[in-house]
Amino acid sequence: MRTLHVVTHPEATHHVEKVVGGWHDSDLTPAGRDAAAAIARALRAGIPGGADVELISSDLRRAARTAEAVGELFGVEPLLDRRLREKSYGEAEGRPQEWLDRRFVPPPADGDRMGHHEGVPGAETRAECARRVYAAMDDLLRRPREHQIVVTHGFALTFVVAAWIKMPFEAAGSVSFAAPSGSITVLREDDFFHNRQVVAVGDTGHLTTLT
Repeated sequence: MRTLHVVTHPEATHHVEKVVGGWHDSDLTPAGRDAAAAIARALRAGIPGGADVELISSDLRRAARTAEAVGELFGVEPLLDRRLREKSYGEAEGRPQEWLDRRFVPPPADGDRMGHHEGVPGAETRAECARRVYAAMDDLLRRPREHQIVVTHGFALTFVVAAWIKMPFEAAGSVSFAAPSGSITVLREDDFFHNRQVVAVGDTGHLTTLT
């Protein structure tokens, strides 16, 4: 049995400052650090002691700090993988969200949604983001583990799940798995049928004690 526990980092400074995240290297807020500790406790409670656990994270600070909190409880060091970063928003990163909103070109309902350019110089297309996340997933799934904890970002999580269910890259143009900040998504593969299950998406029950 293999289980992936996919974490979206909790509240970061770019959230409260209302600036664009992407590759802007924001850090966790105090509330985000408390949430990271709650995420770590929830994962520790759900994974048996002595289990074989690997921890992989985006290298952006808000994700890496979350992974560090998890790693402390499990006694493992996070492996940082820049391919698990959020989608890049190019020149918009670190600017006020309204700056991006005025320039953003939404994708068409049909046609080339994966290759669509959103109107901001330097921003990744959906395809560019998906391609690197799919590659990261290919690599980590080659390593046999009972439990893998993956710390990533809200937009990137969609492609983590899409890769897990073996959705063809070309079919990922319209899919969205919505998961709020600080959530845990659980993916599981059984040893008999080797079916890949999506057990839970975007669970935030562990954060209720913080409110």
